[in-house]
Amino acid sequence: MAEQLKGKRILILATNGFEQSELEVPRDRLKAAGAEVHVVSPEAGEIKGWDKKDWGRAVKVDKPLSAAKADDYDAIVLPGGQINPDLLRVDKDALALIKAFYESGKTVAAVCHAPWLLVETGIAKGHRMTSYHSIRTDVINAGARWEDSEVVTEEGVVTSRNPGDLEAFSAKIIEEVREGRHQRHAA
Repeated sequence: MAEQLKGKRILILATNGFEQSELEVPRDRLKAAGAEVHVVSPEAGEIKGWDKKDWGRAVKVDKPLSAAKADDYDAIVLPGGQINPDLLRVDKDALALIKAFYESGKTVAAVCHAPWLLVETGIAKGHRMTSYHSIRTDVINAGARWEDSEVVTEEGVVTSRNPGDLEAFSAKIIEEVREGRHQRHAA
């Protein structure tokens, strides 16, 4: 397993209020598969997670959002939680970075409430996707074909519903990154 993603670089974009497990589980699985993983945030130093019903542990920020470029990475992972994607969806630099990954044919993975970011960037339109059940209507209204599955992948866009789906979500990210560039339909 440790060699699957050797030489690959993955960016996890998050800010304060990310769902603890939705950042940590993919980060740890991707590192175990051999990827170099960087946590990128508009915040410097550390960001604090949300662990079920209260604030969780801090995670070190490896690089500021202002210094992150899609060209330097093979994929972007977007953890959920309610707070994190709600803050990021009004951050024009975060949205531009997500869109740059998508437009360059790289894997874009979002779990739980993070598909809000795919809605905000226009990426959701026309894709099969899933999300946390409470934002299902948002995803549908953005033009996606929503389905209730643990992981849904189309054209390199990987989505999952909740922390219970993280093993399948992480495995699908590894598979997508290993396969490389994705063919996307013109918007």
